[in-house]
Formats: sequence, C-alpha cells, structure tokens
Amino acid sequence: MASSLASFVASSSPSSSLALRRSRAFSDHLAPPPCPPLGTPRAPPLDCKFPLLSIVFWRDRNIVHASANGTNAVDVTSMSDDSADYVPMPVVLIDQNSDSDATIVQLSFGDRLGALIDTMRALKDLGLDVSKGSVTTEGAVKQTKFYITRLDTGRKVDDPELLERIRLTIINNLLKYHPESSAQLALGEAFGIQAPGKKLDVDISTRIQVKEDGPKRSLLYVETADRPGLLVDIIKNLADININVESAEIDTEGLVAKDKLYVSYGGAALNSSLSQVLVNCLRYYLRRPETDVDSY
Repeated sequence: MASSLASFVASSSPSSSLALRRSRAFSDHLAPPPCPPLGTPRAPPLDCKFPLLSIVFWRDRNIVHASANGTNAVDVTSMSDDSADYVPMPVVLIDQNSDSDATIVQLSFGDRLGALIDTMRALKDLGLDVSKGSVTTEGAVKQTKFYITRLDTGRKVDDPELLERIRLTIINNLLKYHPESSAQLALGEAFGIQAPGKKLDVDISTRIQVKEDGPKRSLLYVETADRPGLLVDIIKNLADININVESAEIDTEGLVAKDKLYVSYGGAALNSSLSQVLVNCLRYYLRRPETDVDSY
C-alpha cells in the first residue's frame, strides 16, 4: 500500500484554504515566542511555534482539525449553534463507466472525512489495489476518490459480488470511524450503533426507468430502498431474463440506492416490449412481500 499512499494527491477548491505548518526543533534557551491565537489581526512572528503536523482548514465559520491520533478520525468544531447537531448525508459512489482501466470509488460525508488510510487497507484485503486517489472540496463537502483495480489482473472490478463487497466494506469503515453516520444509512440498522429513525417504503421509493443509449445498449435506472446484497440480486434478476450488464454506476445516498446499469440483449439495446418486461420483473422483485401481486 506504500506505493498507493505515495500517489495519493490532495487538492482543494478556491473556496477553502489549507495551512500546514511544522514546528521546528529549538533548544530550550532558544525557544521562540508562542504564536498568537487564530484570528489575531497582526501577523504571527516568523519563528513562532505551531503544533507538529497540525492541519487547519478555514471554511466559512467552520474550523476543522485533522487528528494525528487516528488515521480516519477528524474532529470538527463549528462556530454555528445551528449546525452543531447536523449530520451530513453519507454518499458512496462506485463508477464503472467513467474510466476504462479502473473502478472509481467516491466517498463523501460532509467535511468529516479523514485520510481514509484504513479504508484503503480494507480494500487491499479484498485483493484490490488503490492505484491513485484525490481529495477535492466542493462547497462544504469533501469528496475522496479512489481508482481501484484487481491485484490479480490489474483490471477494473467486473464481478457484481465483489462490487457489493467493496460497497459494504466502505460503509462498514464509515460506520466504524464515524458512528454518527449510522442513523443516516440503511445499513446502520444491521451494522451501526443506531438504526435510522425512519425507514423507506419500498413500494413508494422504488423508481425504475429504461432509456435509450445508442443502438447497442440501454440505460437502466433503479432507485429503491437500500439493503445489503441489493446490487447482486438486481443483476441476478437481469440474468434470469438474459439481459447482460455491461457497466454500472452504484450510488448509495443514505437510505436510498440509486443505480445506473448499462444493459443489452443479444448485443443490442432493449426494445420497448423487453424494457417493459424488465421494469415489471424488477418491480415485482423489489416490492414489499405483502404487496398485491395483481398490481404487477
């Protein structure tokens, strides 16, 4: 993982600034004066002491200190009472379509994410390599993006079961290092310390669409209540009616799974009749057990 960590690149948008200051080794009799508190109008002395490897972000009224004690831990201090109890929306996005050589995994949880070194180690334990990564900030949201490949082949991940394991591994690490996300995630009920306060009605939340995407494939969009194993089960249902999945974008946003799958039948896009069969099949599978079957 050393090579993976060496290639990890951190970037930030113009809306935020990053100050990284390292303290210097001084003898006791040459110790410089302490730096003035943050926010002091005058500039600090050039030889003042700052904490070792302290990373400080200034963004609006929030001050974020990166912890040196935990690889994934970040302490967030907000100067706004209104946002003190706010828990941002956790988002895990797995993109199979944007890069031909790697699977892209993007994770965001407001501005609370740390270095995610433990997450990268967990991905390596799945037989994966993090070839590169980046951290970007958009507004108040920090997004971490990994480019991952299989260690045995050097190629992107194409196994639906492994993709689901990647998703669950990342969510489990998020729950471990940010337990406050448990109430925002459907999987918090199974793996977290606090189950979500509300549950989605599958029949109401499920939306399925099939759109044209050229002569050789169609775009299947599935939005439904998230649960473990959802992606694998959807792909198995497609295989039952001989529909092939060429690539996918798997998006987990809190309680909702929003998946885009590029599908084909016999090397061609789905016609209207087959599209309707596909929609009815998935609706039947994703329904509540007590839903009236006649409605399908």
